[in-house]
Amino acid sequence: MLTYCDQLRFSSAPGGRLLFRAVLAAVLLLAACSRGPVEPEDSASPLRVRLMTGQQYSNTIAQIFGADISDSVAPPLPPLTRTDGLLASGAAFVGVTSDQIQQIQQAAASVAEKVVDEQHRDYLIPCKPVSVTEADAACAARFLRETGRLLYRRPLGETRVAELVGVAEAAADQTEDFYAGLGLALEAILISPEVVFIIDVSEPDPARPGQERLNAYSLASRLSFFLWNAAPDDALLLAAASGDLYTGEGLQRSVERMLASSRLEDGMRAFFDDMMAFDEFTSLAKDPIVYPMVTGATLADAREQTLRTVIDHVLTRGLDYRDLFTTRSTFMSMNLAAVYGTPTANGWVPYEFPEDSSRRGLLTQVSFLAAHSHAVRSSPTLRGKALRELFLCQKVPAPPPNVDFSLLEEAGDLKTARERLQIHSTNPSCAGCHLIMDPMGLALENFDGAGRYRATENGVALDTSGELDGVIYEDVDGLTRAMRDHPKLPYCLVNRLYAYGTGGPVSLRYDREILAHFLERFAGHGYKVPDLLRDIANSRAFSQVRSDQRPAETVVNATGKSPARIALDLQ
Repeated sequence: MLTYCDQLRFSSAPGGRLLFRAVLAAVLLLAACSRGPVEPEDSASPLRVRLMTGQQYSNTIAQIFGADISDSVAPPLPPLTRTDGLLASGAAFVGVTSDQIQQIQQAAASVAEKVVDEQHRDYLIPCKPVSVTEADAACAARFLRETGRLLYRRPLGETRVAELVGVAEAAADQTEDFYAGLGLALEAILISPEVVFIIDVSEPDPARPGQERLNAYSLASRLSFFLWNAAPDDALLLAAASGDLYTGEGLQRSVERMLASSRLEDGMRAFFDDMMAFDEFTSLAKDPIVYPMVTGATLADAREQTLRTVIDHVLTRGLDYRDLFTTRSTFMSMNLAAVYGTPTANGWVPYEFPEDSSRRGLLTQVSFLAAHSHAVRSSPTLRGKALRELFLCQKVPAPPPNVDFSLLEEAGDLKTARERLQIHSTNPSCAGCHLIMDPMGLALENFDGAGRYRATENGVALDTSGELDGVIYEDVDGLTRAMRDHPKLPYCLVNRLYAYGTGGPVSLRYDREILAHFLERFAGHGYKVPDLLRDIANSRAFSQVRSDQRPAETVVNATGKSPARIALDLQ
């Protein structure tokens, strides 16, 4: 049986190109004929429990209490493991250690202390106590009921409100300080597992006997974390309370409001930052002797440049997603100008690379080129691997443990990366996967490990020709066009966005048809990202659930503890 790498290598081999493309065309034709534009009737997504990401925690605190409070508290949540291409999907499988529980409690105490201090209390607390030195059950209940609704993302039952008021009263009596007591009750809310975890809750669907749907508040949370990367606002919770989210028109109104909000940019920046693995920039560094112009500020600006390019292209101007890989439009900063070799003004300014430039699209921006290179040189292999995994959703296997570098070491003074890789690829155990990575990476060899343009390497003119899944090209312009037109490019975005929205990796066993449906709709709308977001958010699959695993069981599996046990640990 052919391995994955061998299958891809076959599709790129001269004798296999026509067959590969013919088979691909037939598959796409059959898929188009076998389904219509109607969403599959049985489409649904699994119930999940996932930990808030650090950014979601910060955004939620900023939304409810203000940016000055969120900015002063480091997100207390543990790092996530990238799962099926996304850190956000890893949030459905992460555990919480005792040390991290302590960090959550410390962050909660810090937030609560700031909310009730003299600087913030007058506008964050909607009432004043009868006396600042005594408990005031009515004022405490009003604040805790309203604030708890936003933090829990659902209304609090009166029993829970009474418990929290009891905490506030007891602490106020002991400290002779109403606000100290109120702060302790707020801290109790902030450390609740139902706040820190996003827990899907289902209910029977009256329109489909025997099936389940997310309850209204879980649907509101799923919508908000998907589109805004934060907890639902008051308007969305009101729509959930009224049942508006369960009507087609009501759901569409809420989705359109969210798509029109400036907060959509926050949500999509978070998604694309995750999809492009930009978290790796936190540990990225270049050798200052080899690349003295690349500083930490340069790399931070490289990340920001790409995010600005993406948001401007897909949201502000609403252009074809695929054209991100051929566009010459971007933004420029002073830190990046030295790497790109272009003059610019202070701050971020719109910039367009000239027609005779080799810069086209995301693959030729410093963020991609520098992140997928070594500290002292470029790496066609790393770049080719990233191209396939980040943008085409094709997982490239890890190298075998017994890689033999002796031929490369004995080959003498090789001038170019192409020469070095030709020697390396003679090892049969390496050749299969290298042939699906290196040709694409070699097309980017006009850019060194910092992303600067070069025509030669060690005095030798660079050969940047290659092939991407049957498409032959002569240079980087050809590669960017081949990427733009690759059938897996829009599919990969659909896959990642659906996983991001539903809180975990897709399953081809269950999700193949709904992904095909979204892809067909995406193409029909001209590959416009807002239309894809709208289709996903309004879909039956987004709100219907399949009960593969109950939420409480998922929490136990993720943390080794039940929600009740976590609550005791946090208190």
